[in-house]
Amino acid sequence: MTVPGSKSLRKIAVVGRGTAGSLAAASVTSLHPDSDHELHHIYDSRIPVIGVGEGSWPSLVQQLQKLTDLPHETVQQRLNGTRKYGVAFEGWGRRDQDFTHYFTPQQVSYAYHLSADVMADLLHASTRARHIDAKVLNISRVEDGALVEFEGLAPEHYDLVFDARGFPRELSPDQHIDISFIPTNIAVIRRCPAIVKDGKTGPVLQHTYTRAVARPHGWIFVIPLTVHTSYGYIFNRNVSSLEEVEADFDTFLETDGVSEFEQRAVIRFPNFVHRQIYDGAIARIGNAAAFMEPLEATAIVSAQLQIGMVLHIRLNRPIQHLERDAPVVNRFLVNNMLCYGLFVGWHYSCGSMYDTEFWRFARDRAWPQHRAATAPEAVDCAALAKFDEMMELLNQSVIDKADWDRMCAVPLTSYAQMSQGLGC
Repeated sequence: MTVPGSKSLRKIAVVGRGTAGSLAAASVTSLHPDSDHELHHIYDSRIPVIGVGEGSWPSLVQQLQKLTDLPHETVQQRLNGTRKYGVAFEGWGRRDQDFTHYFTPQQVSYAYHLSADVMADLLHASTRARHIDAKVLNISRVEDGALVEFEGLAPEHYDLVFDARGFPRELSPDQHIDISFIPTNIAVIRRCPAIVKDGKTGPVLQHTYTRAVARPHGWIFVIPLTVHTSYGYIFNRNVSSLEEVEADFDTFLETDGVSEFEQRAVIRFPNFVHRQIYDGAIARIGNAAAFMEPLEATAIVSAQLQIGMVLHIRLNRPIQHLERDAPVVNRFLVNNMLCYGLFVGWHYSCGSMYDTEFWRFARDRAWPQHRAATAPEAVDCAALAKFDEMMELLNQSVIDKADWDRMCAVPLTSYAQMSQGLGC
């Protein structure tokens, strides 16, 4: 079978060793039809991969099996993983009732809870690449590709570069869309003892859920793995102090029956979408393309989409179409990331069981900014219109069957479950 774009992808680089970078390198190895292509996986070994427990969406289960050529059960065990059937919300919304956002079909479709560092190791075993341990100073688009500049090494020219170096330290309005209608910007991560069976004799088959627990200063995620349980307190550093949050975190763990923990990290983050995710030669992926708090585990599924779409277009379209294809692909990816952002930010629109400064800020000040932040003239895409269409469908007494498969980043079933649970 002829793949028209493969001849224009002879030399590819992936910059970054985290989840997105590892997925990209393994995907190039799996999808490129020519075994003689050159793949460089570039990362600075001085930058550690933080072993945060992560949630995912069901699409990852199938992709990891294809990338590794291992049985699902083996993949799950290698990830220290459990089977995630949805997100259990505690204390969210105005109904004063806990509820679960299930993957559909409910109790059938599942994703993984996984250890991020272990997943990178698993994918590296399935990747054929030249590994370059170096600090990257700059990645720029040049004629016929992209140039990567290193500290202490000569620059290299590539046909395509996947930039997975993580989110920017500062946002620039001309490069980034600020989605601060999501009201959090920092996380305290702790590692606690495992609360599920260890899975040494086989994969854990019990249904598990990511817990998203509303707290006075934000919310806490609880991700159960077979070797430990990952806890994270997500809050806004401009509203609450770290000392206040640490004290409430201690109280929560005590109530949860957790007597010991390991402090893993305090991570500041921006909520943003890059305006130029893909320009034809450079593809920003993962946290370099967009970031939003982990409430609905959008990070990995976003990286899957970014990597898959860029590789599909570059491999299956002749190089002559590149200049026309790139803006279309970029607009689609930006639109999709903003749709995720709107879905996540909407979770705060009905407040929580806590009438505190954080929840008043989230509901009354942060979320109302979403219309201005995603206005078509500001972002050059139709994410807001698609989100409004979903809200209109939810307000209908009967939803036509033709609309059942509608999506705004996530399917209508997800919007319906959250609307019912939150009391929107």
